[in-house]
Amino acid sequence: MKKYRYWIEIIVLSIVLFLVLLKLPMAYAISQYGSNGEEVKQIQTKLRDWGYYNGSVDGVYGSQTYEAVKAFQRSNGLSADGIAGSQTLAALGINESGGSSGGGSSSNNNDLNLLSHLVYGEARGEPYNGMVAVAATVMNRVADSRFPNSVSGVIYQSGAYTCVADGQINLGYDDSAKKAAQDAINGWDPTSGCIYYFNPNTATSSWIWSRPQVMTIGKHIFCK
Repeated sequence: MKKYRYWIEIIVLSIVLFLVLLKLPMAYAISQYGSNGEEVKQIQTKLRDWGYYNGSVDGVYGSQTYEAVKAFQRSNGLSADGIAGSQTLAALGINESGGSSGGGSSSNNNDLNLLSHLVYGEARGEPYNGMVAVAATVMNRVADSRFPNSVSGVIYQSGAYTCVADGQINLGYDDSAKKAAQDAINGWDPTSGCIYYFNPNTATSSWIWSRPQVMTIGKHIFCK
């Protein structure tokens, strides 16, 4: 009887292990050199739109796509291994299933999470309306045809935000940053439509000073 129960347990455990292993490739699917398919096309399209890739969108992860992914990773504080894993896909605004984020509660949660990171990285220590203002500039860019049409696309556009370049976007965020991000997503815009801002004490770009200045909130000047 004990021997019979032993073999039953072995069989059950084997079935469970098989089912777990069967799901792993889907749960941890990544695109890398040699991959092909719809997810690769999404990656190529994003990288092409943001100036990292000038090849054809053919769904084949060849050397050109590999180098473009590495360039994107370097520009955005990610490990430059040329592999489009979870962090890289999230930075590109692509769900791991291969779909571009842009609708539904999952996408909204991703936008809020990423925007909260940006607010904390760019505006922690600022007055609350200044934190909302920083988030609002992101939302204003999303609505502006001159910029990428997603929160992730705007935030990870090459050279757009200091906290992405220096890695501070990965610090996390607090409740105030999350609340400010949510207020901006909900439509609060203290800047009246601004798409740029800068700290006059640290700005080194002469170009940003040429933008029409609208208001100052905390340490930031907001511009159009």
